[in-house]
Amino acid sequence: MIFKKFVVLILFCFPTLFVFGERRPEIPNTSYPGQIITRDYYALQYSEEYEQAIWVAYELTKKEVMGKTSRTDNYRPDPDIITGSATLNDYKNSGYDRGHLAPAADMKMTYQSMSESFLLSNISPQIPEFNRGIWRELESLVRDYAIQMDHVLVVTGPILSFPVKGYIGESKVAVPWGYFKVILGDIGGIGFMIENTESQDDVYYYATTINMVEDITMIDFFPFLPDEEEETIEEHIPDKFL
Repeated sequence: MIFKKFVVLILFCFPTLFVFGERRPEIPNTSYPGQIITRDYYALQYSEEYEQAIWVAYELTKKEVMGKTSRTDNYRPDPDIITGSATLNDYKNSGYDRGHLAPAADMKMTYQSMSESFLLSNISPQIPEFNRGIWRELESLVRDYAIQMDHVLVVTGPILSFPVKGYIGESKVAVPWGYFKVILGDIGGIGFMIENTESQDDVYYYATTINMVEDITMIDFFPFLPDEEEETIEEHIPDKFL
């Protein structure tokens, strides 16, 4: 209840925090080096070392989930990455899917938002059975959360604190051990960490606290929250998330 009142206060008193500028609340803090890019519908931090985003963050609303824009499937390098992003040839014949971090199905608002989701800065090499299985289930669950709560903040990325599974292409794109998602809504927050491999487990098997994801990834999520509220929210998973 404390968090819900706080979010309502933020939305009414500081609505631009959720839409414009550098103070977008979905953007985390991290000690990782890398260029940060903010776009209309998502932001990311790119790692030249791993040739993919360290994190991708965005707000997802119920209205956006209901968007009508079709997939563009126009995978391409990101011209905004000053060191050069991964390329299509890196993924060609690699055996890995071009897995979205910010899913295309979350970017159905406009042609621009959909098209930008196919920039290779938003893509990571995923085992096909993972990308088309448990990861897709988790992406769908996040959209369910957005519908239930009207809007959520989402941060997704590779787990790079564990040894990578290998590299692909001339750019040496790292194949992450696994991936994380953290979600913040008006009832609190939840995290997920899943290995980049086929899984038959229920998606909730991988649910954890946001604090646990922070400990593994060394990323500070939702730093706009006052310390007391942040600690309470990130230490517990509300029953309504499960």
